[in-house]
Amino acid sequence: MEVKPTYGLTDEQVESMILESFDKAEDDITARQVIEAKNEAQTILDAVEKGEQSPAWQQLSSQEHEEIRAAVLEVKASLKGDDHKVIRNAIDQLDRKTRRFAEIMMDSAVSGALQGKTMSSAGESMGDGPSAPHPFAKAEIESSQPKDLIERLEADPETPGESEED
Repeated sequence: MEVKPTYGLTDEQVESMILESFDKAEDDITARQVIEAKNEAQTILDAVEKGEQSPAWQQLSSQEHEEIRAAVLEVKASLKGDDHKVIRNAIDQLDRKTRRFAEIMMDSAVSGALQGKTMSSAGESMGDGPSAPHPFAKAEIESSQPKDLIERLEADPETPGESEED
């Protein structure tokens, strides 16, 4: 027994709609990749622009400034197109050019947070660290030997089963 749809579509129409959805799925995936790449690129561009106002920017050489600005222009140019691979490549180039800049900013942030603190006071400000929801119970050591055997061993340390005659 075959189930027929009651809304008037033929098998050929349903098959055609399914095939069309597969074709559009590829376009949808590509469009999503472009949107995600553009969003990531814009976030990175905003971060670099904000970073230029930090003291770390002044620690870079003029050549590093030029390389970063050139990479920024590449990212901006890539945003005019709709090829997510081109955008990702430009992002990767900018990432490589700003790596030392990011390291300087991180070093500045860490040294600023620790400025004027000794190792012990820095540790105190970090707190006790994570804690378990319940304390662990101390291990209990149980002997598989009967209590009287343990007492005999304490009295005569010679191991059972061993004799000087063997």
